[in-house]
Amino acid sequence: MSVVTTVRGEEELFARTAHLFATASEITCAARDLNTWAATKRAPDSLVQVTEPKMRKLYQSGMLLHPPTAQHVHTAAAHGAQVRVTQDDINETVIIDRRFAILAGDLSEGRRSYGVVTEAAVVQNIQSLFDAAWRSATELAVYRAQHADLTTLAPQVMELLASGCKDESAARTLGLGVRTYRRRVAELMTALGAESRFQAGVRARELGLI
Repeated sequence: MSVVTTVRGEEELFARTAHLFATASEITCAARDLNTWAATKRAPDSLVQVTEPKMRKLYQSGMLLHPPTAQHVHTAAAHGAQVRVTQDDINETVIIDRRFAILAGDLSEGRRSYGVVTEAAVVQNIQSLFDAAWRSATELAVYRAQHADLTTLAPQVMELLASGCKDESAARTLGLGVRTYRRRVAELMTALGAESRFQAGVRARELGLI
């Protein structure tokens, strides 16, 4: 018997799991962008959350390079969620009350597939992987302080990279030295989990940053 139920599209995911979110006391979430778990933000009128669940949210650092997305992350923290940031690749996962797990799959024809896991041993393994990623991640406030310059300059740097502007010209545009500009580009690539400038551009487009 399969321990994973595959559902396709947000509507089916919502129909199958809305009651779990509405009654949850603890939710952990790992996300690369804000679109993957859009369906989990809704709750039916017939299911009322009596108390706010304990929330732990792990975000990939590239999300903080887009001001509206960064604002969402900061708002989550302001409302009591524990938020950490990682520059490592992460598996997009939601775990509910350490009893149920939802794994995000690939997009196909505009619809994402999701795996819903209920087998206790498998959920525990997924929880262990999340906990390991959480321990190695950085608290949101600490990450913001460490990368304040990068997050401020990121939108302009991405636009200059997308335009094909040479480093010397881009550096002058930003009022930076060439070495400083190249260091910012390298930091941006790291934040996006990219190994090349081209890959950084692809990743930025996936995140809706450019």
